[in-house]
Amino acid sequence: MAQTGDVEHANMESGWNARRAGTGGSDLPDLPAEFSKLPHDRGTLGAARSQNPNSANSQFFINFKDNHFLNGQYTVYGRVISGMEHVDKIQRGEPPMNPDRMISVKVAADV
Repeated sequence: MAQTGDVEHANMESGWNARRAGTGGSDLPDLPAEFSKLPHDRGTLGAARSQNPNSANSQFFINFKDNHFLNGQYTVYGRVISGMEHVDKIQRGEPPMNPDRMISVKVAADV
């Protein structure tokens, strides 16, 4: 999976900290756990959190493959509907030596 959204330590314009990337959040409150029945299939987006189920904040992950071991433990709240070939090109690693960056992201929602 690829994880991002750490606005505290992983902003490459103002405060990139490779050692702390993935440990920060935003100044908004954490979200209480909400576990859906949606499976963590390839291309789904999930709310990243610490071991505390009520700690989801700004971070999220995209599943590169089915990760059903996460079902019922992390919240699925979206799915890549086009462009999965671009997701497949995201740098891998813990952390990647040259992490990719999101320049523009658009979220579609039911109105």
